[in-house]
Amino acid sequence: MAMTRGTGSGRTALVLVTAGVALVVLVALLAPLLAPYPADATGGTETGRILRPPSAAHWFGTDELGRDVFSRVLYGARVGPVVAAAVVTVSLLVGTAAGLVAGYFGGWIDEALMRLTDVFLAVPALLLALVLATVLTPGPVGLTVALTVTWWPWYARLVRGEAASVAGRPYTEACRALGLGHRRTLLRHVLPNASTPLLVQASTDVGGVLLVTSALSFLGLGPQPPTPDWGLMVEQSQNYFTTQWWIGTFPGLAIMLVAALFFLLGDVLRDRLDPRHTPRIRP
Repeated sequence: MAMTRGTGSGRTALVLVTAGVALVVLVALLAPLLAPYPADATGGTETGRILRPPSAAHWFGTDELGRDVFSRVLYGARVGPVVAAAVVTVSLLVGTAAGLVAGYFGGWIDEALMRLTDVFLAVPALLLALVLATVLTPGPVGLTVALTVTWWPWYARLVRGEAASVAGRPYTEACRALGLGHRRTLLRHVLPNASTPLLVQASTDVGGVLLVTSALSFLGLGPQPPTPDWGLMVEQSQNYFTTQWWIGTFPGLAIMLVAALFFLLGDVLRDRLDPRHTPRIRP
């Protein structure tokens, strides 16, 4: 009997990473209950609350307005990661639809859709997102639209290759011979073959989109003050980094840890779902 090497460790890694992602989701949902202070609560006339280092009262210290950094980091889980998840979800839907149609029907439809994706892919993604975010109204919605426009072609390319390879196989031809509609054939026979690479790519992309989102927020093209966005918090800490290090360090660590978590999720899913990445030992 064949035995998969590292099955136990792979399952443990999947459980741990999934638990980490679930923790991020819970923090985003329960931020008002978990945060010891409101996100925008300032020190007011209490000058002693301004720029205080980490302590028992303020675990991550306070910023230049006396706001609790720990509370703002918790609330920040409702901004950057949510924007990243929205970008990946919308890009996945648009790119999958375009890739399925192009790969399945071929011909001039495939040519037209793929040339359209080439137009977007010809421009560096970050540069195009920067231009679009500058034109659109700064904020989560504008940032989501700008990044979605730059991200969907990657999914279209990925799905198109899978759909084109499946479209000519015997069982697909049998579906056509039986008179099954194109929609049913696409959804029940073509799309499932592309689900594994799509799931792996989408999981990894959440981390990548979060990094780009934070970079654009750092440049002032994302959520605007006083929104507790991690990238914006890092930008606002520039003048205090050498003296009050905690203001920008903890939001920056949150960006790094959540992005790394989704990168790990993509790697674990690839190893679990793609047999080409699973080493086997046979007796």
